[in-house]
Amino acid sequence: MSINAGNLQKGQYIFHNNEIWQVQQTSFYSPGKGAALMKTKLKNIKTGKVLAYTYKSNEPVEPIDIETKELQYLYKDADYLYFMDEISYEQVQLNTAVVGNLANYFKEGDKLAVLIYDGEPINLRPPKSVKLKVVEAEEGTKGNTMTAPKKNVKMETGITLLAPLFIKVGDIISINPETGEYLSRAGAED
Repeated sequence: MSINAGNLQKGQYIFHNNEIWQVQQTSFYSPGKGAALMKTKLKNIKTGKVLAYTYKSNEPVEPIDIETKELQYLYKDADYLYFMDEISYEQVQLNTAVVGNLANYFKEGDKLAVLIYDGEPINLRPPKSVKLKVVEAEEGTKGNTMTAPKKNVKMETGITLLAPLFIKVGDIISINPETGEYLSRAGAED
């Protein structure tokens, strides 16, 4: 069942050029002359590519239902990330190319929102933040505090990122997995 493009909303999933896209942004535009338009930014669910596309407001668009399931992250290999449904114990896999760099922020046992379409996992919705333990940290240099200096720290999953000078080995920090940015200190190892 199609809808008019003028009714698209942020977060909705649609078919566009025979692929699944998520609407990231919408902007209704009505020129003085001619048909009204819906300007959108669409994100391809499989590739992550973002596309700006303008629809005529009365143009038909095919929305789709995506199911979100909370699954437990088990492990990854060179090609796939493996997840398990904790109720049915069914295991599914997601291609690492689809998930991309996000996979470096997940620990075995984490619960993640996996997007399911037609019974198959197609991607995951990253959490707003993850908490990881610092396993290596450069020594901080005292002095220059005017420019909010940062140092490299290595996390328990192997990813390296920039964090404030006061972060040390054993600290638990919150990180935005989409940007790889340090958010806050969340505690220390007991």
